[in-house]
Amino acid sequence: MISKTGRCLCGNIRYSYTGAFVWTAHCHCESCRRATSSPMTTFFAVPVEGFAFEGEPAVYESSPGVTRRFCGKCGAPVSYENVDLPGEIHLYAASLDEHSDFIAERHDFWNERVNWLSIHDDLAKD
Repeated sequence: MISKTGRCLCGNIRYSYTGAFVWTAHCHCESCRRATSSPMTTFFAVPVEGFAFEGEPAVYESSPGVTRRFCGKCGAPVSYENVDLPGEIHLYAASLDEHSDFIAERHDFWNERVNWLSIHDDLAKD
């Protein structure tokens, strides 16, 4: 069984999970770009069962049914949850303690991407 860990910038919020990724993707939606101040972010989803936070992240409801969690000390985003995707929690790939085996499967919200970031890969672009 796969067991992995991750954390925010300052280490105040840590997480761990057991199990495989449900999916992996680069997200280009405006909401994720603004939440991270970056041209895109890279997520992975894991089942809520087998997932745990160490520390209590701050919570922000960015839109109806969407909960974003972040460190109240350093401000780093740590997770995304959507009521339309029950049973899974989405985490930022760059927050993993060990991410050498991470591979993104696709690009989501490709139509919302910024035009100044050049991306040349063969991943699906939804």
